[in-house]
Amino acid sequence: MTEPIKIDVWSDVACPWCFIGKRKLEAGIEQFGGEVEVEFHSFELSPDTPADFAGSTVEFLAERKGMPKDQVVQMLERVTGIASAVGLEYDFDSVIHTKTLKAHELLHFAKAHGKQLELKERLMSAYFEQGRNVSSPDELAALAADVGLNREAALSALRESTYHDDVQADIAQARELGIQGVPFFVVNGKYGISGAQEASTFAAALAQVRDEEAA
Repeated sequence: MTEPIKIDVWSDVACPWCFIGKRKLEAGIEQFGGEVEVEFHSFELSPDTPADFAGSTVEFLAERKGMPKDQVVQMLERVTGIASAVGLEYDFDSVIHTKTLKAHELLHFAKAHGKQLELKERLMSAYFEQGRNVSSPDELAALAADVGLNREAALSALRESTYHDDVQADIAQARELGIQGVPFFVVNGKYGISGAQEASTFAAALAQVRDEEAA
């Protein structure tokens, strides 16, 4: 193949399985060994989340999912363990639950400046590992600067909602594709992979596309 295999990924900054899935995808690409291009697309798991939710992760999920708090605690412990196995250090006690729309707008800003992959990593780490507020324009602009983007330009784009329509276009495309949960991966526009699958699943899908293109 002369062209890289394209993987389009729908995910949310505030989705624990999306960060785990990102790591597993990266491992699968490494196993595959060929040229791959990854592009992230916006998806809001909980678009009605208030920007100023004041409760804990346990309270947030118990309220949203209608689960007993002790069951939520067990679920979070399990997810933390799975994240740890792929090198992530989730700290659910410090997570600030908030609306992720502005974070998605910033990702489109980063894409326009060639830094989308770096910012996606930075935002997810900030959210799950460092307890940063990913709806605050000032906080987001600081995170943008961390990956080499212009802080003032990022802040201006956020305040003016420059990339709002791009976010909505991603969400609309997800709806058209029937995507109801994330992470969701589309390989070369033809194969869909749902969830944080094992690295070998991604590697096998990439190898299949390569073989089909070569046939």
